Amino acid sequence: MEFILNLIHRPEMVPEYAEKVTGHGKVEDIGRKALLTESLDIFKTQQEIAHKNGLKVTIQMTYASLFNDEAVALAKEHHERYGDEIALSLLGLPCREFREKYKTKDFCIWMFSMEDKKEIVNDVFEKFHERFGFYPESTGSYYMDADLINYIEEKYPMVKCAVATCWEEGPKAYHTCNNSWYTLFDGGPWAPWIPSKQNTHAPAADASEDCGLVAIPHLSRDLIACYDGNGSNFGTHPQNVLRGMIYDTKTWEYTYLYNLIDQYRSLAKYNNGYAYNMMFVGPGWMNKMGRWEAPYELLLKSYEDGCAYYGKLKKEGALLDMTMSEFADYYRKKKRYTEPECALWRDILYGSDKQLFWYCDPYMRACVNMDQGGAIVDLRPYAAKLKWEVGIGTKHVQDASYPFLIQEKYRAGYFTHYAGEGTVRSAKVSCNGEETDLCLCRTKAHFSEEKSEDGVVTRVLTLDPVELEFDGLTVTLQTKEYFEEGSGSIRIERRILEMSDPSAKVEINEYMVACYGTTEYPEDMTGITLACGKDGEEKRISYEYRCREESLAGAAFVSAVIPAIETKVSMTCSAPDAKGYVREGYAFSPMFTLGYQKTMTEKEAISTWLRLEKAN
Repeated sequence: MEFILNLIHRPEMVPEYAEKVTGHGKVEDIGRKALLTESLDIFKTQQEIAHKNGLKVTIQMTYASLFNDEAVALAKEHHERYGDEIALSLLGLPCREFREKYKTKDFCIWMFSMEDKKEIVNDVFEKFHERFGFYPESTGSYYMDADLINYIEEKYPMVKCAVATCWEEGPKAYHTCNNSWYTLFDGGPWAPWIPSKQNTHAPAADASEDCGLVAIPHLSRDLIACYDGNGSNFGTHPQNVLRGMIYDTKTWEYTYLYNLIDQYRSLAKYNNGYAYNMMFVGPGWMNKMGRWEAPYELLLKSYEDGCAYYGKLKKEGALLDMTMSEFADYYRKKKRYTEPECALWRDILYGSDKQLFWYCDPYMRACVNMDQGGAIVDLRPYAAKLKWEVGIGTKHVQDASYPFLIQEKYRAGYFTHYAGEGTVRSAKVSCNGEETDLCLCRTKAHFSEEKSEDGVVTRVLTLDPVELEFDGLTVTLQTKEYFEEGSGSIRIERRILEMSDPSAKVEINEYMVACYGTTEYPEDMTGITLACGKDGEEKRISYEYRCREESLAGAAFVSAVIPAIETKVSMTCSAPDAKGYVREGYAFSPMFTLGYQKTMTEKEAISTWLRLEKAN
């Protein structure tokens, strides 16, 4: 088992938020000496804490820090003495020099026009070269769009690693920042990946799609708490844990932080013995006046304790600390393009038994919720490799999220309003006029792998059986879900293990309710085509919000083509006698439904495949 740590510091001379704090009511002055001095002092403290615990650091120099002789000298010294990597961050742009040239207070590199992105990259990289005599091998931001990465790789091909997205930094985080934090990029990987040239979120499927660098996330997040709520409160950076008030206010202990790091260690069980964690730290959160109701003393202690825990793991041989460029080399040797990232994640914060399974490969990102019977509650169709330009002058100035087909937080999921439906992939079982949805059945999952004769690996989730109670009949049913590497599909098998009346029959309805979007608000569904077909026969619906339905006995497929996101999603079924159907939604419930229905008996099994493709 290998547990890799990337520890990243940035000497952010003008940290976000900090000018208002140190200025203490004075007119804004981002060149204020007190601000610059305190920021550099905090960076020195962070470096000292890391090195005291024997940890190697990647120092991501900000543009502002490149104008500070002391920061530059310190980076050079620590590179020589400790083996720290000197890298370059595209965060920390604001400083007098930047504002005077670009006449803006914008600081998010992906939000600039493409023309400005190129000029900023040239400015920052050349300034870095002027100060250090070489170009950086690593860079990063909260998010880096594909056009930005492609330009960097074209102009500065020595760059091999980048911080490229912040996991689930979308509407949930926006709302908990009083609707003022316009960084929207849900739908990406939570662990390292190689982005495609077309879309940063979507991993490359082969060398032709490879953008040229290995991407890492901005912080390692809690894959349940962050998904359910604000990610800024739930990460392996002590700042997040303090912001979320997840500590003992009397003893200043934070067991959750160590449990979160340990759960990331455990992901090696699902990823061929490899697990990853990162901590990306600027000085802004550790200022002398305190933050998030926490005094400076607690801010300092939390960082000392966090680094001490990583240091302890390293001494025990349970952790490998790497610089970003070292990790990029490691990752390219370790992972195949089509090899997925998997995480069977359990709740360690709220005391529930909740379990989610996350799966990410070049064709999809999917989330399976065991509290809803193994329903798919989040699905991003990476197969489309959707080109999604971001920044001023594009259709998406701020919204860099990868669109979903299913998203229970923004489109209700199973538990929804009295009318309409939410997005989910589940199954209903009915008997004599009674019906129940597997979303109502809590269960647990067990992970395994199967390898075919030709070497293709399939990741398998085996769910504990659930009991369905009908009037006079009990049905015991088991679900298994198969993620075959490189296929762009998920196979779901339902097997009736036992019925209290062995001669009884039940009907199973395998369904998917879906739509598309990046926020809570509905998109225009006009243009979507629903179809079911077999043997040259096809029934189609062009979406017009009219509640229409088509079905076909023995359907070979049911499908939806969504031109707005260049995606085709389809279902097929193992049972030749199953009825396939498609259903159009309406204005109050702007969804579409794909499904199969079949009568089943005891010991019988049925498999359905959900497939994702790019729609030309």
